[in-house]
Amino acid sequence: MLKYKGYIGQVEFDAEANIIHGEVINTRDVITFQGESVDELRQAFEASVEDYLAFCAERGEDPDKPFSGQFLIRGKPDLHRDIFAAAAREGKSLNAYVIEQLDRLVHA
Repeated sequence: MLKYKGYIGQVEFDAEANIIHGEVINTRDVITFQGESVDELRQAFEASVEDYLAFCAERGEDPDKPFSGQFLIRGKPDLHRDIFAAAAREGKSLNAYVIEQLDRLVHA
């Protein structure tokens, strides 16, 4: 993973084309980059982010920023109740409990 100005780039290697390429994954807009070496890839990633920010500025638009940390989850009412009860048993708020469980799942 590459990080620059809050944007995260995910990288893949294409053996047929003999290039390393990637895409910024924490924005809804499409920002891609590629290179033939790690240094070239890193420079291309940062340049792509800068180009994206400049493009947005030229158009007078706000760039799609990396995620804010807020999202809405929809589920079955029974599941909502069960998660709320599990949080209460541990003496935690629903939000704190869900964040803890998601963090545990993602970083396991």
